[in-house]
Amino acid sequence: MSCCNRGCGLIAGAVVGVLVAVLGGILIPLGNGIIEGTVEKEAVIENGTTAYDNWVSTGGVVYRQFWFFDLKNPQEVLQYGAKPVVLEKGPYTYRTRYLPKENITFNTNQTASFLLPLGAIFEPSMSVGPEEDNITSLNLAVAGAYSLIPTELHFALESLIKSSNSSLFQYRTVKEMLWGYTDPLLKDVVGLFAPYNGTYDGYYNVFTGKDDISKVGMIDRWRGQRNLTFWDDPYCNMINGTDASSFPPFVDKRKPLYFFSSDICRSVSAGFEGSFDLKGIEVYRFTLQPDTLASPTVNPDNQCYCSNLKTTKNCTLAGVLDVSSCQSKRPIFISLPHFLHGSPSLREDVLGLNPIEDQHFTFLDVEPTTGFTLRFAKRIQVNMMYGPSKVITVLKKVKDYTIFPLVWLNETAALDDETAALFKRELIAPMQMLEVTQQVLLGAGSAIFALCLILYCVAVIRVNQVKLV
Repeated sequence: MSCCNRGCGLIAGAVVGVLVAVLGGILIPLGNGIIEGTVEKEAVIENGTTAYDNWVSTGGVVYRQFWFFDLKNPQEVLQYGAKPVVLEKGPYTYRTRYLPKENITFNTNQTASFLLPLGAIFEPSMSVGPEEDNITSLNLAVAGAYSLIPTELHFALESLIKSSNSSLFQYRTVKEMLWGYTDPLLKDVVGLFAPYNGTYDGYYNVFTGKDDISKVGMIDRWRGQRNLTFWDDPYCNMINGTDASSFPPFVDKRKPLYFFSSDICRSVSAGFEGSFDLKGIEVYRFTLQPDTLASPTVNPDNQCYCSNLKTTKNCTLAGVLDVSSCQSKRPIFISLPHFLHGSPSLREDVLGLNPIEDQHFTFLDVEPTTGFTLRFAKRIQVNMMYGPSKVITVLKKVKDYTIFPLVWLNETAALDDETAALFKRELIAPMQMLEVTQQVLLGAGSAIFALCLILYCVAVIRVNQVKLV
């Protein structure tokens, strides 16, 4: 009778072990479903959700750091046609994106419209010097007029340059170069980012995700249009993805992330590089791909971004994007800092550049469950082109078209300790607790089942041995 009780008890224990393990297994899809449901609910852009609070106003502090390229040999370039030699000077740091979105309107097609106000506040403690520091750089007005005015009318431009006492290069403060100054040639305000403070980017229309969470944050329209009008091609004019501040939840690292940047007037993609720890939170790092600004000979998709055969050397020049079509025809070229991944000729025409991958690449650190971008660094360089002329005196010694680096910027932000603690408490901790519970139940159930099964087999063997004796 005791042997029967022992055997029955062991069988019962094995059954209990199986049930515990099954419970652990059931918790996996059940728990995942609960998490997915919670994330999908909180990721929708509407009043009362976590996503909405972060969407209306940027949670972390966003900085824009500027490094200027100070020209060291302006007279040699003008008088002898020497190659420009530049020295990087910076950073000059500004706080940006500190203003919440304005004119937020929810539409019947499950989109939200808004304006993104622009503003910059100088941060002296994070800068190498005051905004009044001087830089020797390209004369924006002269270079712009050179490209805008037809060659046949360059004699008139030559007269204006002389009468205004302008030259190919100028000596200006950091503040003037960035935010504007009254130019003697154009009799108007000129600056790399003028006007900026008090202006807006948008209107934007983005999907709220209420009816389809896979579309949350995706841009539906920009400035009222579903496509851009800067490029003579439907592909290049597509507006793809989000604004990069967040992406739809449950990010798949096998797929690229798409986002639109008004700074460069186009959409781009970023590919998965690796997983990183950010204040105890796992994030997926996505980086801008090296072929993003490759020449059409390497990346055929870029053919429609090549609009000037002469300045791009028959579309073989890599590493620069001619954005004159969205910059009022000014000869502005966008690149990565120090012409990273660009054609060697770019660094041969202007000396003093030194691209470093770790310092000059663009990346996004995205939390994969929510799709929130928790840290990023957007690094781009603004360049301007000038070329030779037989009429304009300050350009007579110039031998070929030159893409001159003006400034490169690093716009960066990362979640602070308080936000990281909140994120871990509200999302990571419950997920980890559920995962631990699942593993404990599976492990304990399997161990109980195995132990009871082994003991039962041992008991059976002993009983059989006793019967044989």
